[in-house]
Amino acid sequence: MSQGNTRVTAQVVHAQACPVREVLDRVAGKWSVLIIVAAAHGPIRFTELERSIEGISRRMLTLTLRNLERDGLLTRTVHATVPPKVEYELTPVARELHASLLGLTDWAERHRVTIAESRAAYDVAHGRGLDAG
Repeated sequence: MSQGNTRVTAQVVHAQACPVREVLDRVAGKWSVLIIVAAAHGPIRFTELERSIEGISRRMLTLTLRNLERDGLLTRTVHATVPPKVEYELTPVARELHASLLGLTDWAERHRVTIAESRAAYDVAHGRGLDAG
């Protein structure tokens, strides 16, 4: 890095104290994004989320839902029925975030093949095996 970029370096080093990073660490996680996308069409139950998000464990789903609720991105409603019915719904803040995620999703879909081709070319050029990540 050139001498002219020392300010940028200092900003990167101190980024951990940045509130933006704290929020991004939470909402940009794989499970958070998938939950926000799954809940975008209205109230959704725990079991519906569990079925729609491939690979998530019950524990991870519970923890992520709790964190999203704590951050004000989801509301949790318990209906007094037998058995109890619990629904999760995006808050207005999360709906705004979902709108931004749609742009990212569109970008990913448009460039998925290009990225896969670039990875394959890189792996060949650098002698990496197919199972390298």
